[in-house]
Amino acid sequence: MWLSPMRLAKPATRGSPKPTVWAKHRSWQIAPVGRKICPQRPTGRTTGAARLHPDLNDLYYFAQVVDHQGFAPAGRVLGIPKSKLSRRVAMLEERLGVRLIQRSTRRFSVTELGQTYYTHCKAMLVEAEAAESAIVQTRAEPSGLVRMSCPVALLHARVGDMIADFMAANPKVIVHLEATNRRVDVVAEGIDLAIRVRVPPLEDSDLVMRVLAERAWCFVASPALLAGHGPLLAPADLNALPTLDLGPPRPSHTWSLYGPDGASADLHHKPRLVTDDMIMLRTAAVAGAGIVQLPVMMMTDELRDGRLVKVLPDWSVRGGVIHAVFPSRRGLLPSVRELIDFLSQRFAQISEH
Repeated sequence: MWLSPMRLAKPATRGSPKPTVWAKHRSWQIAPVGRKICPQRPTGRTTGAARLHPDLNDLYYFAQVVDHQGFAPAGRVLGIPKSKLSRRVAMLEERLGVRLIQRSTRRFSVTELGQTYYTHCKAMLVEAEAAESAIVQTRAEPSGLVRMSCPVALLHARVGDMIADFMAANPKVIVHLEATNRRVDVVAEGIDLAIRVRVPPLEDSDLVMRVLAERAWCFVASPALLAGHGPLLAPADLNALPTLDLGPPRPSHTWSLYGPDGASADLHHKPRLVTDDMIMLRTAAVAGAGIVQLPVMMMTDELRDGRLVKVLPDWSVRGGVIHAVFPSRRGLLPSVRELIDFLSQRFAQISEH
């Protein structure tokens, strides 16, 4: 088995491309990926630097020879000619200044020093395999800590249940979640994933963005509130009703509406209740305090059971885009990638009609 973290490579045969390891002072050095180390001519002397930096390929070859009790059996397993495998082990012995294997045409044997060296080589190879397995497992199975943020109302309306289901399906994932309406600094605050809602067009940034859903808005009111008024057929008819609005208090509150055939209208109003909490606005609307515009996904249950009804259904307000932002696709933790995919699939299953 070749151990990819160490870039173990077979010696080059005639006509084959050069391997990724290069000779230096009779000790092959591991070359970084994408970079070649220029070889130097062997000096015939084993330097202190060479002794401190053994070639991991030769250790691997030596261990394979011992495991298979000979150069020929090991060469067949590795696909390396016996002569070249023997030469590599001989170079290792020359660099160490000791004999590791007793060469004989009759029998194969390992010297006492060779056995000691073999024990350490095997331990190193086992650790290398364990290191690679740990990385593979980390990339394959969602696990570890995910730091994320989400707007409060969206968390309570949809995302909270989604995250709970995701964690139940992935018991090795730990989530640190900040429920906040502020715009978090993903990079500076070490956030792996931020859920945001913005009105198009979305701003450019250095972050990676993935759209999860389009969020439609509509006007709603309680049946009891509407019962005391005539039919509402045009935006101007809303002036007869008390209103509730989202956001901070402003000198002037305006709703922009978009109707059939490209029609549009701006409705100036003085809301009875102004808050940045959508849950509070929904509660007040159900109680009959006024008419309000909210995301449809915030009122699915209330619309289904009749506690709220849509007002001016042919007119709409500009919706928002629910999207996930994260620092980079490269090196994205499996747990974060899996969570983003999970959220995207769950949002796709939601019907707002």
